[in-house]
Amino acid sequence: AIRRILFLGNSITLHGPKPDIGWAGNWGMAASSEDKDYVHLVTSALAKHTGSRPQIMVRNIADFERGYATYDVEGQMKDLFAFDPDLVILAIGENVPALGSEEAKAQFKAGVMKILACALAKRHPLVVVRSSFWPNATKDELLRQAAQEADVLFVDAGPLGREAANAARSERSFTHDGVAGHPGDRGMKALADAMIQAVLQRSAAPR
Repeated sequence: AIRRILFLGNSITLHGPKPDIGWAGNWGMAASSEDKDYVHLVTSALAKHTGSRPQIMVRNIADFERGYATYDVEGQMKDLFAFDPDLVILAIGENVPALGSEEAKAQFKAGVMKILACALAKRHPLVVVRSSFWPNATKDELLRQAAQEADVLFVDAGPLGREAANAARSERSFTHDGVAGHPGDRGMKALADAMIQAVLQRSAAPR
């Protein structure tokens, strides 16, 4: 049973209104409505599968992405892990600055491992680590390695991000190119479908 889901991400997961870039929503940028972002599509699909709609907690942790080297994971995310989720989806990477040194790579991976360790500390929920929607070989490989070492699920979103039809600009016009590059309704559904497939496959696997 999946009773509680914790979504940790960035603007693709949750972004409040920002009129200066033409964004009025309070959900995953740039879905056309809340029910069409990947968070709510995943929640609805799992509710249909289990017969009970899970509680969700959604948090934008772009501050971690930009400051992973010094970010206090245990202190800043204490309330998130106290939610005691049955499923954690970690969808980050897009805001992480270019990892141009071995030190930066090591620090980023260590930060991700700390998040995963905290998520798994109380008990062992299902955890999904998603690669960047805007593919980056260095960052995505480190996310993959962290997921493998923590023995959690990894979903490669790179092929979805490479498809122009999955970007919001392919569906409607935007005043800000950054918003337009986010997944649109089609892209959000593709992300959700990939995550749901991974979760249901793991849930069905013998233990």
